[in-house]
Amino acid sequence: QVQLAESGGGLVQPGGSLRLSCTVSGIAEINAMGWFRQAPEKGREFIAAIRWSGGSYGNSYYADSVKGRFSISRDKGTRALYLQIDNLKPEDTAVYYCAAGRPIMSTLRTMRGYTSWGQGTQVTVSS
Repeated sequence: QVQLAESGGGLVQPGGSLRLSCTVSGIAEINAMGWFRQAPEKGREFIAAIRWSGGSYGNSYYADSVKGRFSISRDKGTRALYLQIDNLKPEDTAVYYCAAGRPIMSTLRTMRGYTSWGQGTQVTVSS
C-alpha cells in the first residue's frame, strides 16, 4: 500500500505562485501519479498526471483548464511528486490532492484510475 502526504498549500495573493509537494511511502506497483483538486461545493477534478513507470515514463498530462500555469514533476530518487502553480487565480482556491495508481489512458484523468490518495492541502487565493 502506498501512503501519500501533501504539503505546500497556503494563502496566496492573486498572481502569486506555489509549489505543492507529495511525499510517497510504502511499496506498491504504480504506473502514474496525479493531482486533483476540490473546490467548495464542487466535485473533485483532475489537474495533472505523470507516468511513473513503463514505456511512457515521465510523460505528463494536463487538464485543458490549467495548461500553461500548472506544471507536474517528480523526483524518482526521493519518490516525491510536485505541482508548480503560477499566476494563481481566486478560482484555483481548493483542496489539492495527490493520488497514485495504475490508470490506463481512459482512466488517467479520472478518480477511478487511482487507488491511493493523500489527505489534501488547502490552497486559498485571495487578496
